Amino acid sequence: MTTVDDRGRLGNRFIRNLAVHFLAKKYNLKVNYCDKELINRLGIELYSGTEEYANTLELTDNNYFDIYNCDNLNYNLNPNGYFQTMEITNFLYNYLRRDEIMSNIIKMNPYKERYNNNNDIYIHVRLTDVEEKNPGITYYTNAIKNVTFDNIYISSDDLNHNIIMKLKELYPCSQLIELDEIFTIQLASTCKHIILSHGSFSAVIGYLSFYSNIYYPEHMWDKIWYGDMFSIKSDTWKQLSVK
Repeated sequence: MTTVDDRGRLGNRFIRNLAVHFLAKKYNLKVNYCDKELINRLGIELYSGTEEYANTLELTDNNYFDIYNCDNLNYNLNPNGYFQTMEITNFLYNYLRRDEIMSNIIKMNPYKERYNNNNDIYIHVRLTDVEEKNPGITYYTNAIKNVTFDNIYISSDDLNHNIIMKLKELYPCSQLIELDEIFTIQLASTCKHIILSHGSFSAVIGYLSFYSNIYYPEHMWDKIWYGDMFSIKSDTWKQLSVK
């Protein structure tokens, strides 16, 4: 059987699972996904078929589309990549915007009445183990200056960090989101303006923000530990300087 492992946090697992989903659906592969129930809560059903094979083929960032575009597949897959290249993540992003997929995600969102019905900002501040790679307070304040807004919602893996405290001092209307990861994604993705950090959790929030303006930090390659998953080919995605 093809098995998707649990490396990384939810954002990494979301992207890896969704990348395998396309191959499973095309070749009717039986797949054991990690965090399948969590992703189902977002309104995304990951496909698992019936085909299992005696041999297994390694699936990587480099051979992903070779396997996807081949005529037949007679192997289980061993997903040994993060699938965060620009080509793969744009492929995933476009899938999530298919009418039937987007409709189900919206239907499952408990905050769905907020879609296209507010002028709020959501800010994600990624810290903890990659605190030194955060784009910094100036990036967030410059992004906020780009828009008019009513409310600001902030989530982070360290809500006591000085960046969070400074944002609350500068913008007293800021509200901290202390929800689980799925509810955080669902609430965040309904805001009109989304200010992202580095990392896959930020990227996934952007992918699921169907009616939002998305701001993300410029690519400073010495501060990036992941693939090029923010170069989304959409007019709603805007790269901002971190200076």
